[in-house]
Amino acid sequence: MLMEKTVNDFVNEVASSAPAPGGGSVAALAGTLGAALTVMVCNLTIGRKKYASVQVEMESVLKRAEGLRKELASLVDEDTRAFTDFMAAVNLPKGTEEEQRRRSDAMQRGTMKATTIPLRVMELCEEALSCAGVAAERGNVNSISDAGVAVLLLHAACTGALLNVRTNLRSLGDHPFARESSARAEAIARRAGALYDGAMNHVNASISPEASDKE
Repeated sequence: MLMEKTVNDFVNEVASSAPAPGGGSVAALAGTLGAALTVMVCNLTIGRKKYASVQVEMESVLKRAEGLRKELASLVDEDTRAFTDFMAAVNLPKGTEEEQRRRSDAMQRGTMKATTIPLRVMELCEEALSCAGVAAERGNVNSISDAGVAVLLLHAACTGALLNVRTNLRSLGDHPFARESSARAEAIARRAGALYDGAMNHVNASISPEASDKE
């Protein structure tokens, strides 16, 4: 289990010559960290008198972000397992026409499975970006940079997952699954981009020299 490794061991495994864990698992981990930072900002806001007016909202955001963090964490390992399963299909025998057919079918199923995981990462990151945006705007102002890092990580995770979706779909051609998955992924990416822009505009405006002068 990748998520049970030490940080150093995980990093070393990514850096090795093995093809997995690769970009898909790393993207899921980036999303996990982004959601975790969002939870942290919420925890640093809830219970403070200064933020009593947003406590209920922040408690709701915390609950959502914590659920997203846990699911994204589970996808770190799921992505690597999907790649391993696909490679098992690639290595099936192909000496006869029947074996070739079975191998081709198994590879197609493996590709579809491997695509659903980064698609899910994208969906979760889009929702987590919404949470991080609220944390940035309503949360403890002393944690604004942490909220900004959360937004950056979540957008990077979503974009990285999009790259994996696009890569996986290339081999499926004009298959209905490919068309539907591509449309979903591109739509999520657009919405996530808008959430990222809005949140980062707020973060940058809040920590700019001009903002300090106004204070």
